[in-house]
Amino acid sequence: MKKAALGRGLDALLGEVGEAYENESSAQNNIVEIPLENIQPNPYQPRKHFENESLKELADSIKKDGLIQPVIVVEDGLDGYILVAGERRFRASKLAKTGSIKAIVLDITKEQMQQYALIENIQREDLNPIELAQSYEALIKLHGVTHEELASIIHKSRTHITNTLRLLNLSKKTQEALVEKKISAGHAKVLVGLDEKDQTTMVNSIIGQKLSVREVENIIKGMKRPQDRVKQTSKQKKENENRHLYLMELHEKLKSLGIKSTVSSDKITLEFTNQEQVDSFARRF
Repeated sequence: MKKAALGRGLDALLGEVGEAYENESSAQNNIVEIPLENIQPNPYQPRKHFENESLKELADSIKKDGLIQPVIVVEDGLDGYILVAGERRFRASKLAKTGSIKAIVLDITKEQMQQYALIENIQREDLNPIELAQSYEALIKLHGVTHEELASIIHKSRTHITNTLRLLNLSKKTQEALVEKKISAGHAKVLVGLDEKDQTTMVNSIIGQKLSVREVENIIKGMKRPQDRVKQTSKQKKENENRHLYLMELHEKLKSLGIKSTVSSDKITLEFTNQEQVDSFARRF
């Protein structure tokens, strides 16, 4: 019952950001002009990465037409404020050097500040996969809801919630590759479960060979023991893993020598486009 009640509270919160804009902006005396230097970013902001080009476009728009939608802030001390929602507009205004920004001042708690930031970003769907996963995790902890309850509240599938949260189990380097769009979310999902060394090897291969998600799945299947195969001893399993890692390392070495190759399961295939390449390879090795 407690979880259900908390869930309903989160569900109601989904509309509060929009209502804050509608209700507060309808009364012009609730919109104030605040110097940008008096506003601090929301410490609970889930977004850590902002596209520079997108911010520049917004800054140009603000210079030309002004800020259409005010940001939401909360008072912090005598003259200071903390940003609750609208960080892109805040950053773009600083980039545009407007000096000040239109804002709606609300009276809310720190917990509500975190909720507003999370909800606003989830609604806008412009978080990268890792930031989205962190937002889901934060909401689950704040409200004590299950994956299924959160899925129902934010109108996503439970599978989406669970698979997104699994991305937090990836190594730091793999997460960085995903955030930097060097690998796709599809790639990242199939890497979950590999140890850090194997993840690094696979990420390098995805980037270097431009592997598709299906190709990565097939390679990983070769690294893992299928459920219907005769049970392997730990020694056999280790030998298979070492063999695959050796092939991946060999692939990287060949690549550095300008020799194209692909790795699948327990074999490596070299690719030549003419006889001259074959002869050169034979002389070298």
